[in-house]
Amino acid sequence: MLHGGALLRTSPLFSFFIKIPLPLISRTSRCFLRPILRFPKSKPTPISAGTFSMDKRLNLCTLALSNDSPSPSYPAVSNKAKRKARRESHEGVLKYKLDMCSRHGQLIQALSLYDEARSNGVPLGLHHYNVLLYLCSSNGGCDDGDVGLKRGFEIFRQMVEDKVVPNEATFTSAARLAIAAEDPEMAFHLVKQMKGLGIPPNLRSYGPALFEFCKKGEADRAYEVDAHMVESGVAAEEPEISALIKVSSGSNRGDKVYEMLHRLRTTVRQVSESTYGVVEEWFKSEEATRVGVESWDVNKVREGVVRGGGGWHGQGWLGSGNWRVERTQMDEAGVCSCCGEKLVSIDIDPKETENFATSLSKLAGQREEWLQRHGPFDAVVDGANVGLMNQHNFSFFQLDALVNRLCQMSPSKRLPLVILHQNRVTGGPAQNPNNKRLLESWKKSGALYATPVGSNDDWYWLYAAVNCKCLMVTNDEMRDHLFQLLGTSFFPRWKEKHQVRLSVSRQGLKLHMPPPYSIVIQEAEDGKWHVPTTTGDDIETPRQWLCATRARNTK
Repeated sequence: MLHGGALLRTSPLFSFFIKIPLPLISRTSRCFLRPILRFPKSKPTPISAGTFSMDKRLNLCTLALSNDSPSPSYPAVSNKAKRKARRESHEGVLKYKLDMCSRHGQLIQALSLYDEARSNGVPLGLHHYNVLLYLCSSNGGCDDGDVGLKRGFEIFRQMVEDKVVPNEATFTSAARLAIAAEDPEMAFHLVKQMKGLGIPPNLRSYGPALFEFCKKGEADRAYEVDAHMVESGVAAEEPEISALIKVSSGSNRGDKVYEMLHRLRTTVRQVSESTYGVVEEWFKSEEATRVGVESWDVNKVREGVVRGGGGWHGQGWLGSGNWRVERTQMDEAGVCSCCGEKLVSIDIDPKETENFATSLSKLAGQREEWLQRHGPFDAVVDGANVGLMNQHNFSFFQLDALVNRLCQMSPSKRLPLVILHQNRVTGGPAQNPNNKRLLESWKKSGALYATPVGSNDDWYWLYAAVNCKCLMVTNDEMRDHLFQLLGTSFFPRWKEKHQVRLSVSRQGLKLHMPPPYSIVIQEAEDGKWHVPTTTGDDIETPRQWLCATRARNTK
């Protein structure tokens, strides 16, 4: 195999994978239009308890009828009976036992089940093979020695010979086996094979090859994997970008470090402590002292800042000499306690907000009409979150205190919109006469919306806040799967600028307004860098930042 004019080192395992005629097992191949039904010619032999036992009962689907005998009529079989038959079939029992092995990480037991099933002629399907490959790839380098690695390749080869169509999980496990053999070339080759078979690779498919190339310091090969990801529409996340920064730093590729830092800025915003260490290591390296220019076009840098919306310019490293790297924090105005730089608030394109609101419009329906009749509002309150904050039982008193506080803060002195689930409005503490009167007054003022039974009230207060372009009062960090559906690009930026958080003290409720600066990696016009971490929340403890300045750009 040639690459870049040089012969790459290829292991016997890599040669084995190249020789496998994977294109022959295309999803459109006619052989996969028929189910693979290879039943044992005789009943399986009994197996000792504690290993693997097959149910000796025959299934109706395995009974063969002669051509001469009349076709008997059978009563209709219910779906429940069909599911039971599948569970109790040889394949179903094998699936259950392999799943148990996977849950408990029992590789040797799973291999024993596999060997026994094959000796008894039990047909294995995609799920069986994937569980086996997953266990082999997860245990290839553990106490089981090389058994997982050796048997894993053997099982993969058998899967190909059985013409079982692989999927993304199959290739990902095979790639992990390749990494256990310390062969990232094979892992990368497998990802390329996926595209040829019409199987879209995802982020975990690329991970084995990318991380191993980075670990070995093979920067150019890591960049090739990264480029293949981009071509396939797969976005790298913090672990992948952090690994690319580390290998770029170790390879004295300052230009690539700069590129990856900006990708980290747009993708992650705040970094983990491990990534903080990688970035800190770069700024303290000898190569970092050599990159940068002593003089630059100020107007061009400012044009870059304006074009990017603020907080970065993208003109490359500015300044010269050693970097001073400190762990720091910002005051309430966004001024760095280390270098005195004032961070900026990065603009959000109004068109992005409009598109975001449109994406939420499917949640609207009658709610949109209701908001048009009663809105707009200056603030929307997540009633359940506020009423339960630091409380054993729902507190309408606490919720009412917040509503009155927001009303006083409102330029128009109007009540905020309170979103509560229907059950909160009709049951429990809502039956208290005082709470009933409070709820009735909010209803008359058009300041209460009760979400229907069976719905998720989170979507309602989010939709209302976006639609009204107003503040959103909640301590919900919005990290569950519902909010993940909104993506990681626009939503975190919008949330940062609109979420009001709360804390409780002896003096009562304290409102923490959105910060006047953006909590994201920022590149100053004179070349300083500030990198926020996920350590700290700016309520209980100040958020930790990395501050990187150098002699040429220090005030």
